[in-house]
Amino acid sequence: MKFDELGLMPELLRAVADASYSEPTPIQAQAIPVILAGKDVLGGAQTGTGKTAGFTLPLLQRLARHGNTSPSPARHPVRALILCPTRELAMQVHDSVKTYGKHLPLRSCVIYGGVDMNAQLAELRQGREIVVATPGRLLDHVQQKSVAFNQVEVLVLDEADRMLDMGFIPDVKRILALLPKERQSLLFSATFSEEIKKLADNMLRAPQLIEVARRNAAADTVTHRVHPVKHEDKRALLAHLIRAQDLRQALVFVGTKHGAGRLAHYLERQGIEAHSIHGDKSQAQRTEALEAFKAGKVRVLVATDVAARGLDIDDLPHVINYELPHTPEDYIHRIGRTGRAGNTGDATSLVAAEERPRLAEIEKLLKRPIEQVAVPGFEPASVYHDPLDKRRRGRGGERKADTAPSRPARAPHPSREKVSASVIAKLGFDPSKPYEPSPSATTAETPATPPTHHRHRSRRPVPALLGGGPKKEPSSS
Repeated sequence: MKFDELGLMPELLRAVADASYSEPTPIQAQAIPVILAGKDVLGGAQTGTGKTAGFTLPLLQRLARHGNTSPSPARHPVRALILCPTRELAMQVHDSVKTYGKHLPLRSCVIYGGVDMNAQLAELRQGREIVVATPGRLLDHVQQKSVAFNQVEVLVLDEADRMLDMGFIPDVKRILALLPKERQSLLFSATFSEEIKKLADNMLRAPQLIEVARRNAAADTVTHRVHPVKHEDKRALLAHLIRAQDLRQALVFVGTKHGAGRLAHYLERQGIEAHSIHGDKSQAQRTEALEAFKAGKVRVLVATDVAARGLDIDDLPHVINYELPHTPEDYIHRIGRTGRAGNTGDATSLVAAEERPRLAEIEKLLKRPIEQVAVPGFEPASVYHDPLDKRRRGRGGERKADTAPSRPARAPHPSREKVSASVIAKLGFDPSKPYEPSPSATTAETPATPPTHHRHRSRRPVPALLGGGPKKEPSSS
């Protein structure tokens, strides 16, 4: 199938040809005709399959009738709203809008946090038909009354599952309440969950499900590999792999933003060009690091999961998991940066003994084991190869003995032994039986009058102000 068979207008076909695309991907071939027909869509496709163009092209064709060159902002109201979870993804989607809509007189802008609002305010006041935004910053503009949604015709929610993971769903619901009821809604996600289905039920009307990839599935063009290693040897092994394999462009994922900075600094000290990208970096710093990585000025980009979605790097050959993610789905998101659009990719993970439970969950999700290759000189300890049985493990991962050491038998309690009659006569009682006082002892020890519960309680003096103190005798007079 060719793009000209999907019913796209000539201006869009020219833009597609300018981008050197001739055949649509499966998600594009299925989604474009349905969206052009005006139906709501619940689209699922793993990252890198071209779903951005799958909704951008038909959206531009639907809005083409509103295109004009008038300088009046009133002639350019917001007619399409695209919500993205991260600023990187928002920038990527906006680039696609500009790429495919360059032959149409439509205006667009991208709105995200971390930068000054003044430039965004100026663009919105000039009028924009298409707004690509992150939910938080868009709500800031709503409070500033710099954006209106009364003429929105199309809503796109991209990477909805990531919105859920990052806690943006309440913001999304606030935005949904501001939009016209009569609109076309498109929800795209790399994975589906029950929460996403509930959101789709509230957002979409009789949607058509388009799912061209298995849920939580990795691309078949990606080669997976695990290098078992001690935790303290990971940095040295990473530097060794980069040098030995002459890796020129590798995206390395770590668990924390502090770890990202420290690892990039270590690689720099080893003579390997590296930058880090994480949530504490300003937008200008993140953009600069990403552009340097794309241009080949740095060999390694160390990133947290904030960059697992939204990084659009053409033909990225290598993704390295310096630390495995806590959830197996995030592994799919990370390695989705390589092996995109049919290209081959390599996913390498450095796994310490304490991360093996996470590796087991990832293999369960992939439904196949991952090849494990020990690098000479970086072999892990023997405990790495022990069976994963937590019940038979002590602290520190060491296995307990198969059988517990035998304990010396306890001597039987004297009361449980048979007592001879001579002992009973000598003691005056049988120690093997419960104690029962004799009637004479009971009579002798029982007091004549029953004790009261105040008998042994000491009386505390009561202050005079509360009625205490010695009582005065009435006077005889």
